[in-house]
Amino acid sequence: MSERVQEQSAGQSPGTKAERRLAAQLAAKKAAEARRRRQSMLGAFVGVLAVAALIGGIVWLNKGDDTKSTAGSAASPTAPADSGTAPEAQLPADLDPALKTKPEVGAGQGELKELTVTTLIKGTGPKVQAGQAITTNYVGVLYKDGEQFDSSWDRGEPATFPIGVGQVIQGWDQGLVGVSVGSRVQLDIPANLAYGDTGRVSGPLRFVVDVLGAQ
Repeated sequence: MSERVQEQSAGQSPGTKAERRLAAQLAAKKAAEARRRRQSMLGAFVGVLAVAALIGGIVWLNKGDDTKSTAGSAASPTAPADSGTAPEAQLPADLDPALKTKPEVGAGQGELKELTVTTLIKGTGPKVQAGQAITTNYVGVLYKDGEQFDSSWDRGEPATFPIGVGQVIQGWDQGLVGVSVGSRVQLDIPANLAYGDTGRVSGPLRFVVDVLGAQ
């Protein structure tokens, strides 16, 4: 009788212990799989963040490069420089020697109502045609007080851009088409053909532009 009671008191233990062990193993396996899934998801998320950061950095760098080029289409601050001389390698040999030196540009006089193009040096090259890409050196100042706001000379290299197709301000499109390559011209531009009457650079403007090439 006592042996049967002992068996009954422990009678469920063999099967129950095995089941508990199996359940514990299954639970441990599930927990391990869950940890692996979480680690895998975390790794993928970190990878996505890294790729996004890399792409963002490339876009930022490209954007920074874009802001350094194409003068004349929008006024932009320039870093001060003391060169005063364009890189001779980019100037055709038959250009007037005066075009190798940065011009002094002063304020205008009176009220400017219409675009005025004044030839300071007459070039001997072909005339600029609308749709061509022209290479220029230039200085831009406020017409009223002569304060400089932009200059390719201060960046150390000429600027190249399409002309006569709406890629620059109207004063440039209208004033530079027909100018002979090798010329230095002064453009006095009213506000409505420049950047308007509001903003950092506003009102009438004066540019002295050297047309170095056209193609």
